[in-house]
Amino acid sequence: MVRKSAWVMMVVLAVLVAIYAIYSALIPGMRQSFVVQLFAEKPLRTYGHLLGGGVALLVGGLQFSRRIRLQRTALHRTLGKLYLVTVAFGGVSALLLAPESSGGITGHFGFGMLAVLWLTTSAMAYHRVRTGDIASHREWMIRSYALCLAAVTLRIYLPLSQVAGIPFEEAY
Repeated sequence: MVRKSAWVMMVVLAVLVAIYAIYSALIPGMRQSFVVQLFAEKPLRTYGHLLGGGVALLVGGLQFSRRIRLQRTALHRTLGKLYLVTVAFGGVSALLLAPESSGGITGHFGFGMLAVLWLTTSAMAYHRVRTGDIASHREWMIRSYALCLAAVTLRIYLPLSQVAGIPFEEAY
């Protein structure tokens, strides 16, 4: 029961952050000031990051459903392909945006490495499933989605940092 409730909580949080990202991409009035600036300066990268990352968050959580994986194999494969495509867009865009991130060199390096690792773990997962190593594929997909969930973690600790009196730049 704990595993199922943890999975439900993970999916709910991922869906909330995904909706926020997708709305930020598609509805200009939903954007925070630094996102408005990113769209003004680098619109394609910003769209790629928000839409790619948002859809990856939505799709990735569904891939852990045992029912979908075992009973609806074609759907699992289709969602897996969609996840990989959106990771490619979101990850490459994130990598290109990392040097422009807040937080100075620490933020640039951290976000850049996150993008590299997200792309790498996803590529490894794809490679493993193509070679028929399903167990290893699953392990790499767990790693990939854990990195994808960094977006959720950021949205949890940023407000908590603000409440604790840590300035946004430092927390970010």
